[in-house]
Amino acid sequence: MFKKLIEILKKHPRKIVFTEGTDPRILEATARLLSGTYLTPILIGNPEAVQAAAEEAGWNIRGAIIIDPETYENMDAMVEKMVALRKGKMTAEECRATLKRGNYFGTMLVAMGEADALLGGATYSTADTVRPALQLVKTKPGNKIVSSCFIMVRSRGTGDNEVLAMGDCAINIKPDEDELVEIAVETAKCAQIFGVDPKVAFLSYSTKGSGKGEDVDKMRNACEKAKLAMPGIPVDGEMQFDAAVSPTVGQLKFPGSPVAGYANTFIFPDINAGNIGYKIAQRLGGFDAYGPILLGLNAPINDLSRGCNAQEVYSMAIITAALAE
Repeated sequence: MFKKLIEILKKHPRKIVFTEGTDPRILEATARLLSGTYLTPILIGNPEAVQAAAEEAGWNIRGAIIIDPETYENMDAMVEKMVALRKGKMTAEECRATLKRGNYFGTMLVAMGEADALLGGATYSTADTVRPALQLVKTKPGNKIVSSCFIMVRSRGTGDNEVLAMGDCAINIKPDEDELVEIAVETAKCAQIFGVDPKVAFLSYSTKGSGKGEDVDKMRNACEKAKLAMPGIPVDGEMQFDAAVSPTVGQLKFPGSPVAGYANTFIFPDINAGNIGYKIAQRLGGFDAYGPILLGLNAPINDLSRGCNAQEVYSMAIITAALAE
């Protein structure tokens, strides 16, 4: 999977912002990324502090761009741009003060076209990564929400991998029908970037009307709307998970469905089901989980777990940069 993403980046080299430039995990991932020629890290922080942290950890970060918000030469232009983006909600003085924070400063680098992507969250909360993205980069035309998916990867032992997409497992707590459609569309697009030919299952405790209730109706209705929104992609539901992944069960319960038994892109009814589902796949199913990958923004911005390691930073940096258009 990563070979495909790296090939994308080799054809279109990118710049990615790391909002926590002195973090040892960020510095290790930066050193690894610099060994290639397809991705330029931008580290936010005081240059002397960043260099000292790298030397202390034993990482060579020569070639990385280090930018200090305190001495950024284009700060006036950045402040003016942020005031315009906030549309009167913040004064120039408030914007200037806010831009001292790495998460907002890094997001503005993306908004101004100085960087292609951003990866944060090694020390910031998810909200502190998502909030600036919503305020400054904003959602794509036609999108009303930011959503997320996890890309799940498991080795088949034959040299290739099984790759699945699961959404939304991290952002939207209880999405309505239209939000589920948007989640499905964005998750299917993301799956395609990772080499998945999406077959989208809207998951439920019911398969084709076997159960009743508002939650069943929501998934069934959202599925029908998603079919209209994605006419070239197989979409079906509502269906239980066993019907989605087992051809025997799926075709018995949902005969003739192009998805039942063969699904590889899963849309969960809410964050409870999604978060539990991807972690079961990760912990009991032997899948590696990459994400959450934020979807629906005008530029790729992703959030790290505060418990991440350098390998996860490295992997998520490649994923995030490869999503840049």
